[in-house]
Order: sequence, then C-alpha cells, then structure tokens
Amino acid sequence: MSIQLKQLKAELSVELDSILKYWSKHTIDTQNGGFVGQIDFNDHIISNTEKGSVLNARILWTFSSSYKITKDESHKEIAKRAFEFLSDYFYDNEFGGLFWSINADKTPKDTKNQIYALAFAIYGLSEYYAISKEDKALEIAINLYLKIQEYSYDPENKGYFEALTRDWQPIDDLRLSDKDANEKKTMNTHLHIVEAYANLFKVWKDKKLQSDIIELLETIEKHFINTETGHLRLFFDENWIEKPDVISYGHDIEAAWLLLQCAEISGDENLIASYKKHAIQMAEVTQEGLDSDGGLWYEFDPEKEELVAEKHWWVQAEALIGFYNAYQLTGDQKYLDIVYKNWEFIQKHILDKQNGEWFWGIYRDNSLIEKDKAGFWKCPYHNGRACLELINRIKT
Repeated sequence: MSIQLKQLKAELSVELDSILKYWSKHTIDTQNGGFVGQIDFNDHIISNTEKGSVLNARILWTFSSSYKITKDESHKEIAKRAFEFLSDYFYDNEFGGLFWSINADKTPKDTKNQIYALAFAIYGLSEYYAISKEDKALEIAINLYLKIQEYSYDPENKGYFEALTRDWQPIDDLRLSDKDANEKKTMNTHLHIVEAYANLFKVWKDKKLQSDIIELLETIEKHFINTETGHLRLFFDENWIEKPDVISYGHDIEAAWLLLQCAEISGDENLIASYKKHAIQMAEVTQEGLDSDGGLWYEFDPEKEELVAEKHWWVQAEALIGFYNAYQLTGDQKYLDIVYKNWEFIQKHILDKQNGEWFWGIYRDNSLIEKDKAGFWKCPYHNGRACLELINRIKT
C-alpha cells in the first residue's frame, strides 16, 4: 500500500474523531433533552427551535456506526440518547409512524409521515441494534418497515409514494424540501428506503425483506438510472412518467457506491453484477461535475445549461466514497487521484479548522455559504460516513 493511502486513512481517522467531538460537545440539549435543533453558521445554538426526525436518526446512525470502530463508550452513550429520544418523542405510538418534527418542548409539530424520515429511522435503529442488541430498537425498525410496505408501497406500479398524513391518508404536499418537485415518487426517497432496508436486513434476516430489497433495486434500475447518460432521473408521478429536473452530481456519486452495497447485502448475484457496472458508469459521468480544484459542483440544469455553482459539504463526502469505490472496482489510478484531490479540497475549503465540523460549502468565488452547522439537513451522517467507509475500505 502506498504511503499516500496510509496517510489518507490516518487523516480520515483524525477527522472522524473531530466530527464526533463536535457533535458530542455542541449538540447535546441539556435543557430540553435529545439534541439541539439548530446551530447557525457562527456556531451559535438557536434555542427552543423545532427538532427534525432526520437529524436525530442520522445522529443515531453515526454514533452507532462509529462505535464499531472507536469502541468509545461515550459514543455508545450518545447513540443511546438518540435512540431513546427518537423512540420516546418522534415515534408515533398511536399510528405507528414517525413525526417529521417536534417542538422544543417535545410535543409533535409536523406530524406527516414523510417516508424519507421513516427510512432514516430504520437505518439508525438497525445500526443501534447492531451495537446494543436493544430489542425495542429492532422492534420499532421492523414496525416502520411494515408501515412503509402497508401504506407507501404501490402494488400496481411498484415503487413508493413520498408522504402521507399522520393517520396514513393521502397528502397534497409531498415535497421533502422547498426545492423539490411535488411528485409522488422520487429518486432520493427510493435511494434511502433501499439503504434502510439493506441495513435492517443485516440484523434481521427476513425473507420478505430480502425480496423487497431486490424488487427495490430492480425498480431503481428500471426507472431512476438513465443508462444512456449514467445520471439519475429524479422525479416521477405515480405512473412513472418523469418530470425532468437537474443533474444532481452528489446523488449520482452517492448512488454509485450505495446501491452496489445494497445489492451485495441482498445477495442477488445478477444485481451485484449490474450495479458494479452502474457504479463505474456513474463515477465516470460524475467527473463532468469536478472542478479543477478537486471540488464537486452541486447540480447542473440541462434545460438552462446552467451550473448551480456551489460545492456542498455532503457532495464532497459522497465523492470520497464513490470515487474510491470506483478505484476498488477497476484498479484505475485516476479514481484514486480524484479522491486525493477531493480530500485536499475538503481540507482547504470545507473543514472548519477553528470550531470543528464542516462548513455547508462554498460558492464559485470560494466564499463560504453561511448556512447552519447543524440542523434539519446538516448532520454528521455524510461526512461521518465518508470517514467510516474509507477507514474500513483502506486495508493497512
């Protein structure tokens, strides 16, 4: 192994420790329980703000997964805190779903069942069960899986609907965020359902779950992967009629490695072979979004022929894994060189060397995007996972 690769692994180990220290030190909510809902760009806690289920679930996953490597009991304790807060306040015991958000006083705020959030809860709960063997964590994860299958799954056309009301009725506004199209089936949610199901299958070897993972991967391959361009299609109606949108470089490179990992967990040899090809093609076309400084641009709008000239933290994190995965599959040094250059870019522009964690990103002129350090969408999941994946993949 090269000295450079050993150095990369060592630096990512240090960075993982830094990320975990930031979240351990700054996000524990001693006043209201659980974790603070928001920390702004200047590292100021916005007190008494609402708390998002996705943030809580991602903290749960990150500290559970990290514990497998660090064996640090404090990391397990934070994972336990996240599990207990999710099961006590986000999990809806009445209808069996998950609140999208709660108020600072722990009362429900937005009670819709956004399937994306349920998926992340399954992802985090199954990871926590792996380190704790806490039966309740597995029980809730299975319950959420069964609810998704009962209410979100489309038996006629396959795939999954985006969102439902608290009591599982149809809902008008299906959007995950303001920037998303209001469509019934999206790439983003399907990607994270299969990610969650695969993680659950690692700890619960259920045959029906395995077949659901295989069907999901087949559905994703059929509808979301554009094999002509190598990019992902993002939005569809219930009948799989596409609503064309942007090219999302971050999702392309995330899907490249993550879907292959899910295929490997499913054990389906045909899907594994297919997704190896997809992983290489997607890594290849994602290079369109690489800048000369090693950073990966956020999105490109083909209709306007316009680049969204921002480099977001999570896009860089997924680039590290996706291009390293391509290097593992092909042995082609060019992919490893992209990883090295991307990591240099992250170190130079994205790491907050003074206060810890990663900045949201930078604009074309290298000025910082002054958005949250922690919040609904700013979590330790993408960057923590990038460190964990490469630490595990680089064999020393």
